[in-house]
Amino acid sequence: MNLPGHSIILNCTIRHAVLTEFREELFMEELKNLVIEKTAKTPRIELIHASGEISFTGKSLPENATRIYEPVLSWVNDYIIQPKPVTNLRLNLEYYNTSSMLWISKIIKSLSRINNPDYRLMVHIYIPLEEYDDMRESADIKESFNPLTDILQNSIPEVSMKLYATDEASRVIRDAVVLF
Repeated sequence: MNLPGHSIILNCTIRHAVLTEFREELFMEELKNLVIEKTAKTPRIELIHASGEISFTGKSLPENATRIYEPVLSWVNDYIIQPKPVTNLRLNLEYYNTSSMLWISKIIKSLSRINNPDYRLMVHIYIPLEEYDDMRESADIKESFNPLTDILQNSIPEVSMKLYATDEASRVIRDAVVLF
């Protein structure tokens, strides 16, 4: 008697068991930090697992955003398997192009899938003082960040956003917390 359905179930079960064992083995060691030095067109990117710090600082105008951001997204996808109770995403970008923002959106979307509702994702956004003041005067500061809030709306971890007003020397002058 030929039972092809049982053969398929058996194969899937074996694959699942091997994959689970491999995944546990893969993450028994601490995730290594990833630091990408800035250039004239790319930001300094720091991904520090032990402290849960993820930061982007400088300009992001790369000709090939995939080359810069694909390893970052891969690291973040590994990080969300063993996240810290508080993850700080710091976006201190003076300028960025559309392709950079698409990759950063993917990274934020991945972080929003940290699978623990007791964990917190803090998004820190650094903006020039003039823009900060304009936002504070607007009726709804959250509306200024609609694309970001749309991504974070169905987040698994608790999400908070903190805005920082910076001067010409990138020093923080003011700050405000925006809760979702």
